[in-house]
Amino acid sequence: MGKSKVYFTDMRCVVGVSLLDKLRALVDKAGIDQIDYNQKYVAVKIHFGEPGNLAFLRPNFAKIVVDRIKELGGRPFLTDCNTLYVGRRNNALVHLDAAYENGYSPFSTGCHVIIADGLKGTDEVEVPVDGKYVKSAKIGRAIMDADIVVSLNHFKGHELTGFGGAIKNIGMGSGSRAGKMVMHNDGKPEVSPEDCVGCRRCAAFCAQNAISYPNGKAVIDHKLCVGCGRCIGSCNFDAIFNDNASANDALNFKMAEYAKAVLDGKPSFHVTVVNQVSPYCDCHGESDAAIVPDIGIFASFDLVALDKACIDAVNAAPIVKTSVMSERELVHNDHFVNIHPMTDWRTQIKHAEDLGLGSGEYDLITIK
Repeated sequence: MGKSKVYFTDMRCVVGVSLLDKLRALVDKAGIDQIDYNQKYVAVKIHFGEPGNLAFLRPNFAKIVVDRIKELGGRPFLTDCNTLYVGRRNNALVHLDAAYENGYSPFSTGCHVIIADGLKGTDEVEVPVDGKYVKSAKIGRAIMDADIVVSLNHFKGHELTGFGGAIKNIGMGSGSRAGKMVMHNDGKPEVSPEDCVGCRRCAAFCAQNAISYPNGKAVIDHKLCVGCGRCIGSCNFDAIFNDNASANDALNFKMAEYAKAVLDGKPSFHVTVVNQVSPYCDCHGESDAAIVPDIGIFASFDLVALDKACIDAVNAAPIVKTSVMSERELVHNDHFVNIHPMTDWRTQIKHAEDLGLGSGEYDLITIK
């Protein structure tokens, strides 16, 4: 597969031109209108943000994309699937409340919000996948019912996959609750008793009730644990870790295969905003300081090239010294590995390439 085109615009705005104007110009230049939207249902896959987190994408970005799709004759809806962990997005009722609280209402975005895997996260479609790790992917029904998929992503770090971008938004984000369990079930975290202070914060984030404190220190029951990694991100003392580094690779592999299940046979288009690049996922109920300055917005038909362009842009940027980067030993020329040394984001890109999802090689076209 040859180089793909990735289009980019920075965050600079001259007087009279807003960032939303630049986003619209970007998606047009990138060719969003090359898809036939006429009377087609369009799943705009997005992450609504866990309440308390302020790094998620503003709904203003979604409205620009939604309005353009409607102008082209499409029937867009914003969508995501329910989560595994404790929080306010693990069933459709609280998920909708969270979306509305964070500004994603039909009035602000111009379209409806549909939780793709239904009320309890069980409304799914089993999609055959000719993958090495996944043979049948459990995908939220509303996403599979759509004719077209457009992804709108916030680019950030991630404690298990290294980074979160377009592949993760489509792959992990489109999995039903059962699908997410399939993707997560290779890795089970461990606790370092020497580092654990018994604060019980990790247990508050465990939806499976897998963490107990028999001797004042956290112990994880691997029979109950599904490997979602929320406890790792919640620990302020770095006492919880994944002792099986290959499990993170397996998660990346499965996530790419889930993305393939969603996109095979469907027209798709992808937009990623690289701002407020937090070290952890937007699934957290908080957002740490950005690790690099805001960079810009990227768009492409190729989600693999898009993710790789965003990775390269972040790694080329200077670190923000008031972020978590000031606490890390910067032993790699790679911001993501420095933040999460047990992860290797390259496995995600490489496996997606091997699956034919896209190319890690790209030509970057800058739009002023």
